[in-house]
Amino acid sequence: MSRSARLVRAAAAPWALALTLALTACDGGAQDDTGSPGVGDPYFPKAGNGGYDVRHYALNLAYDPAGDRLSGTARITARATQPLSAFDLDLQGMEVEKVTVEGGPASFSRDGQELTVRPADRLDEGETFEVTVRYAGRPETVADPDGSKEGWLRTEDGALALGQPTGSMAWFPGNHHPSDKASYDITVTVPKGLKAVSNGELTTERTTDGRTTSTWHTAEPMSSHVATLAVGRYDVTRSTTEDGLPVYVATDPTQTPAARKALARLPEIMEWAQYNFGPYPFSSTGAIVDRPDDADYALETQNRPVFPGAPDTGLLVHEIAHQWFGNSVTPRTWQDMWLNEGFATYAEWLWREDEGGTTAEETFKALYTHGEDTYEDLWSFPPAKQPSAAHISDEPVYQRGAMVIHKLRQTLGDDAFYDLVQTWTTTHRHGNADTDDFTEYVEKQAPEKDFDAIWRDWLYGEGKPERP
Repeated sequence: MSRSARLVRAAAAPWALALTLALTACDGGAQDDTGSPGVGDPYFPKAGNGGYDVRHYALNLAYDPAGDRLSGTARITARATQPLSAFDLDLQGMEVEKVTVEGGPASFSRDGQELTVRPADRLDEGETFEVTVRYAGRPETVADPDGSKEGWLRTEDGALALGQPTGSMAWFPGNHHPSDKASYDITVTVPKGLKAVSNGELTTERTTDGRTTSTWHTAEPMSSHVATLAVGRYDVTRSTTEDGLPVYVATDPTQTPAARKALARLPEIMEWAQYNFGPYPFSSTGAIVDRPDDADYALETQNRPVFPGAPDTGLLVHEIAHQWFGNSVTPRTWQDMWLNEGFATYAEWLWREDEGGTTAEETFKALYTHGEDTYEDLWSFPPAKQPSAAHISDEPVYQRGAMVIHKLRQTLGDDAFYDLVQTWTTTHRHGNADTDDFTEYVEKQAPEKDFDAIWRDWLYGEGKPERP
């Protein structure tokens, strides 16, 4: 994500609680086999749900922009990680019409974002099951703790669905936490003349009786916060990179001329990123460019980042870098955001350096010397220890996060640094990682180096370090 665009420029819970809570004794020795209503994220404790792991989402949606009405059927395939007599899904707003589990009727109740499902028959640990939710209504816009908007955003000619950190629960039910990734099939029906653009590859598109139905397939694991849906009028360009990777770009017609120059460099940026970060982890690439007023930030939605207005090259590099850092290697909790944003911001530094502009070292020194002139809160907290959910996208996470990465490069030297980056993205490809995973990995890869000062002063240290 580029939160700099949002800002004007267009003691974590033990992870043992994360996905499966231990069974606890209650009622004179009976066991509680209800999945927990959250995974214990330090900043979003209600996000996600315990007791199961989602394998696949099959969403069948219909949207009418004139009435702003969305109707959908979500078929969710999951595996129980404990015995389950009940489990929760995250869904904010909307009206739930019917729920089934394994084809049979299931009772359900609502409490805020929690949709609690009670199957007729208890699910066994290890059992793979399918839950189907039929729902409809006017999807909501979600307000983030930092005041920005996500979820379902109305646009002049349709809608734009953005999910970081929790907005995806506004348009489909699921296990909405980065720690639970799944494959997706998303089928969307909209009025003729509009397009529905989502993640992955467009497998079918047909128009009948004044309605156009599109199906998008994402085979690689995806966290729900980087799932997207854009409905509106778009100019679509389809091509391939030199190595045959499909490219699908959708731009609002008002933005097409301004976006053409930066987007023409997308294949070049992809080649550069693969050279530096390792093999591309997904089966297609591209972009969605909407109008500047449709959102106030860019987002690294998987395969196809979203931009509010035509991006410049630096912003395009940032969001493409996120495909490795954030989308493939995904944070285990929202406290680990600096692993996404630090690397993506540092990618901008590297791009400028390789383009013959300011070197990463010069950028680092300028930030250390007078960075607070541009980023007033630069030294207000360390990148790995944000004070609250409202600060997970503040500049220390981005700029100081990038400074941590540069300190590692200084310590390792270029050859060892790029080797480390590429082995990191390969080792954790399509998985999750937290800050401890990263620091331990660095130390294991270069045991002869001393990283203590980097972790103490730059990653976790309060205030401005004494020496750059």
